[in-house]
Amino acid sequence: MTQSIALSSATDSSVTLSASASLAGRVLLSAIFVLSGISKVSAPAGMIGYIESVGLPFPTLALAIAILVEVVGGIALILGYRTRLVAAGLALFSVATALAFHNELADQSQFIHFFKNIAMAGGLLQVAAFGAGRFSLDARRT
Repeated sequence: MTQSIALSSATDSSVTLSASASLAGRVLLSAIFVLSGISKVSAPAGMIGYIESVGLPFPTLALAIAILVEVVGGIALILGYRTRLVAAGLALFSVATALAFHNELADQSQFIHFFKNIAMAGGLLQVAAFGAGRFSLDARRT
């Protein structure tokens, strides 16, 4: 009986640690999106110019979409709301921005930014595959 209680306690600790790590991971992944979206709101003219400089059409619309994806997607990921869908969308967004804005791989800074986006997409795909965990709005819905 004592062994059963010890195993139960160890399992509970493991589940809590896993749920806590999942929440921390979502917060850390989301931080760059939320902060980036807010920075775009505070300096839209510069961002529109940057979007134009890479040749994307409809730069004002592209900026509005980027802000929406980054801020709303980042907050949804933190809260664990529709986490798998949001994480997959943010992963796709990360790859698209890497390809559109950081494709000059001979430039060391662009090289780093490109692979940062690719690494973020990898982390987000892990969230998409395994879900939000216990500390999320998704867990409350099931």
